[in-house]
Amino acid sequence: MELEKAMMVAGLGCRKGASAEDVLAAIDAALAAYALSPAALSALATAKFKQDEAAIVAAGQRLRLPVLLADDAALRLVSLRALTRSEASLAVSGTPSLSETAALAGAGQHARLLGPRTVLGPVTCALAESDP
Repeated sequence: MELEKAMMVAGLGCRKGASAEDVLAAIDAALAAYALSPAALSALATAKFKQDEAAIVAAGQRLRLPVLLADDAALRLVSLRALTRSEASLAVSGTPSLSETAALAGAGQHARLLGPRTVLGPVTCALAESDP
């Protein structure tokens, strides 16, 4: 039996028009809060409805990480585990924090948030980790 590898996922939310540099800066700020480097990341994650968000796609390409897309059901499933509540996020995504729920959904069933999301300009980033 092979054990699954532990993973760390950066969940992302952003306003339309955010740049890849904005997304990368938010990821760096979230990682810095926990003294982590980008090498700690296994993937980026966001909502499926953001699949064409150029800034998130470009950030994934620059970091050479897959961008996981969580559907509405997956985001709702973990929404009670979000640490912050944003009325803007609720209106747009139906979740209290798109970045937090995307990170949790992307990291798997037993994932936990490292802490509340980081907000930097037009981007939010939350980190979740899973254990094997």
